[in-house]
Amino acid sequence: MKIYTKTGDEGKTSLFGGKRVWKDDLRLHAYGTIDELNSVLGIASGEIKSEELREIIGSIQNDLFTLGSDLATPLGKDTKDFAIPRVDENFIFRLEKFIDNYDNRLPELKNFILPGGTKGASYLHFARTICRRAERETVALGKSVDIGDKIVIYLNRLSDLLFVLARYDNSRNGTPDIHWLR
Repeated sequence: MKIYTKTGDEGKTSLFGGKRVWKDDLRLHAYGTIDELNSVLGIASGEIKSEELREIIGSIQNDLFTLGSDLATPLGKDTKDFAIPRVDENFIFRLEKFIDNYDNRLPELKNFILPGGTKGASYLHFARTICRRAERETVALGKSVDIGDKIVIYLNRLSDLLFVLARYDNSRNGTPDIHWLR
């Protein structure tokens, strides 16, 4: 199979199910940003020494493929028979368990902190900001089409988890939080 199809040469692409949309469609912005987030998490994983954190990042990357697939498959009668995995409350619950587990290992946060520290933590902070953008784009999409409610909740929790994991990577490497000086 060739990597190029030439079907997108005029600025359109196909959603799962065959519907053709412009490449600047809100849906493509949302799942394109999720793809960007996934790529930055791959960089973060390459910089993080902890196998435990790399495994969590790998599970998140798999989740993000599910999110992208979910967003690329419009809800409704035309796609109800497709066996597409959808984001559900179990995805969110797992993130919440990770947040609680790692946040409990960190000193209490009493100040705003600046992104930075180790390379891994810095990439996790970068991923967090991309996650927030994906969340905003997904919210915008949800105003015009039904995407369900779980994807936005997942992205909101994920940005919290990425913040906690960045702090944890710094902590386990002896790098203190960088406090905002106001």
